[in-house]
Amino acid sequence: MSISDRRSRGPLENRTVVVTGASAGVGRATAHRLARAGARLGLIARDRHALADVQAEVDKLGGVAVCAAADVADAGAVFRAAAKVRERLGPIDVWINNAMVTVFGPVAAITAEEFRRVTEVTYLGTVHGTLAALQGMRPRNCGHIVQIGSALAYRGIPLQAPYCAAKHAVRGFTASLDSELVHCGSAIRVSMLELPAVNTPQFDWARSHLQRQPRPVAPVVQPELIADAIYGTILAPRRETWIGWSTAETVIGSMLAPRFLDRYLARAAVDGQQTRLPVSPGRRDNLVAPVPELHRTRGSFGGESARRAMVVSGTAGRLVPVAVGALVFFALGALATRKRPGHAEPSA
Repeated sequence: MSISDRRSRGPLENRTVVVTGASAGVGRATAHRLARAGARLGLIARDRHALADVQAEVDKLGGVAVCAAADVADAGAVFRAAAKVRERLGPIDVWINNAMVTVFGPVAAITAEEFRRVTEVTYLGTVHGTLAALQGMRPRNCGHIVQIGSALAYRGIPLQAPYCAAKHAVRGFTASLDSELVHCGSAIRVSMLELPAVNTPQFDWARSHLQRQPRPVAPVVQPELIADAIYGTILAPRRETWIGWSTAETVIGSMLAPRFLDRYLARAAVDGQQTRLPVSPGRRDNLVAPVPELHRTRGSFGGESARRAMVVSGTAGRLVPVAVGALVFFALGALATRKRPGHAEPSA
């Protein structure tokens, strides 16, 4: 019996799904969720030993997985990984671009090489995955590409300029792609999920130029919540989904009151991204190479992480938070104006 014939029962039975960044965090949680739904999985990440661990977990859940160790910054490696998945599991139905790296620190402390590396993995890695997916999907005129975005695709915050810029780029790239597919009458679907802060190992292994250990900006959710949202998007494709009220606030605030948000983030987001503990002198990071012993689904902030959050998608679904957000920001603006001291009228 071939590997493609070993199928578990579930809503995604007979569908092949590729997950990049599958060795930890959201990618690993997504592999577990989709395995329980019966999907055949192509798992892509840099660390082959961590991928083997995820494959064993998928097997225990009754799923089937093919591993392909690749750095998504290398376009050729991504195309070869896609070819391996197609050869072993058949045509790719869904491709999830999830791989990312980041660097914490003020812009002036981050080197040009670090900016380039974050861009190559987080943005160009998404481009490479999308191109590899389209290579197999376009001849069949079917398939679904899922981009894992962030509230930071709409709003940059202090201390994460490389990551924010890369996620902005992913959002622009995805909008262009979707317009082209609509123009061509293509049946290929594109979705983007905008995430809040998630309790993943990235805060334990991201490169940092901070004096204190980095942490997610509260409120924080567990990666399994994101995996559930991805699963829901696969079952019922939507162009964009916001996860968490904090994401809705960030998106709406960036549209309605950008300068207010500038000042708020300047006050709250610097300390809000650091714990009270100093950075360990021997801290290793995963910017260029994996940190093997830290590959796991959850990070170090489980005690404050929620398993439930608001999930809104589609135009109708987003109207309510947009309307509420508009009222909140207009109220804040009116309050700020009322508190501002009056100015004398200029004399004639």
